[in-house]
Amino acid sequence: MGTLLVAHGTRSEHGVAMVGDLAAAMSARLSETVRVAFVDVLGPSPAEVLTELDHEPTVVVPAFLSSGFHVRHDLPREVAESGHRSATVTPALGPSPELARAMLGRLQDAGWQRGDAVVMAAAGTRDMHAQGELRRTAAALSALVGRRVSIAFAAPGQQSEGYPSVAEVVARVRSDGAPSVAVASYLLAEGLFQQRLREAGADVVAAPLGLHPAVVRVACLRRSHAGLAARAGGVAVP
Repeated sequence: MGTLLVAHGTRSEHGVAMVGDLAAAMSARLSETVRVAFVDVLGPSPAEVLTELDHEPTVVVPAFLSSGFHVRHDLPREVAESGHRSATVTPALGPSPELARAMLGRLQDAGWQRGDAVVMAAAGTRDMHAQGELRRTAAALSALVGRRVSIAFAAPGQQSEGYPSVAEVVARVRSDGAPSVAVASYLLAEGLFQQRLREAGADVVAAPLGLHPAVVRVACLRRSHAGLAARAGGVAVP
């Protein structure tokens, strides 16, 4: 049974390298080859890779932190277009309590101290289902840091009422009296969005989740559980 890790796609060399490194880390942990595809910006596409694997049962792992439009619409369309007869799509990496703990670790590494206000910065989505998942993740992080965590979006054009830009939320939290504001990056890799976090005016900005052991562990668990379900005749869907 093969494994295909599917990411969004980015023009950032760091972002592309991170996806490749995540696939390599999964390969080492699972003792199997993990291939890579992208749903946007660059290739190969999931449909292209799945076409090559037509005769091999394949588990598709979405390297996304929530199940927004790409996971719930683009990826199923790609699988259908490939004509692959035995592809099992797992849930996205998030939400997961492990990823909330990984964000806390990144915050602590960046210098966050208990009592600092925290803004959780995600890429952004208009998908209501994905927004609900982000609220669940923010609630989990709130429990870990001991105070309510605000949500902000990094992607231009994705901000909606209640989810403004990172800079706007940082400014609002500071105007509410927070002496120190930390941004928890709910991003997978370095790139333009992470740079926006650094420019948002916070006192502390955590690194993206990247190859945190929790990310690798969750990705491998998604693949393993889906593989067992497929062998038992079940199908994992986002």
